[in-house]
Amino acid sequence: MAKKTSVEKEYTVEDKLSTLYQLQSMLTEIDKIKTLRGELPLEVQDLEDEIAGLETRLHNYMSEIKEYEASVMAQRNRIQDSTALIEKYKSQLDNVRNNREFDNLSKEIEFQGLEIEFSEKKIREFGESITNKKAEITHLAETLEGRKADLIQKRGELEEIVSETKHEEEKLREKAKKLETAIDPRLLTAFKRIRKGARNGLAIVYIQRDACGGCFNKIPPQKQMDIKLRKKIIVCEYCGRIMIDPELAGVEI
Repeated sequence: MAKKTSVEKEYTVEDKLSTLYQLQSMLTEIDKIKTLRGELPLEVQDLEDEIAGLETRLHNYMSEIKEYEASVMAQRNRIQDSTALIEKYKSQLDNVRNNREFDNLSKEIEFQGLEIEFSEKKIREFGESITNKKAEITHLAETLEGRKADLIQKRGELEEIVSETKHEEEKLREKAKKLETAIDPRLLTAFKRIRKGARNGLAIVYIQRDACGGCFNKIPPQKQMDIKLRKKIIVCEYCGRIMIDPELAGVEI
């Protein structure tokens, strides 16, 4: 245990900062991979939801057509019933005993005639509704097929990207874990906390144009000098990110 402590003490602040920046670079690459995947799964999900909605609408349209067809059949049955009653009342006209009976039968015949006209009108309306709904189904089916083709394409793209990036991500994660073992636990915890709170996931940044590379607030000359000396870990007073000089980050100014 004592030997391990002595080894840990050999790590300079510069070593710690360099290791942290390497870790940050690897985690940034992993973030890019996750972002690349993150867009496609959302597109796939949107297409799946849209297809489910179109299929539901298609099912509802087909149910409506069945209801219209049932209504047409009901109206045709009413026409048959009315036609039979008309024939019945007409046959009874030959046996009427007075004008009152004749008038009553005539009114019944007229009423059933109106019922037939009403049913024929409803049949025409239902027929038009069926025709319109079938046209909508045809258009909807074409749209649905197009969306299904898009979904197949997007799923293929997603599977390809996952396949291509999975190995790369695994390698990066393995390297990141190895680097983490070389970092002081308290410093690593602080690094992860800063990274979690940063919008772009950057916990350690280098100076850019005399400013913090994270929030771009100006850094006083004396603090810049302290950062370049690499004798202590310095954080930005505005955003809390750890700051290093460009040379340590391998950046030429």
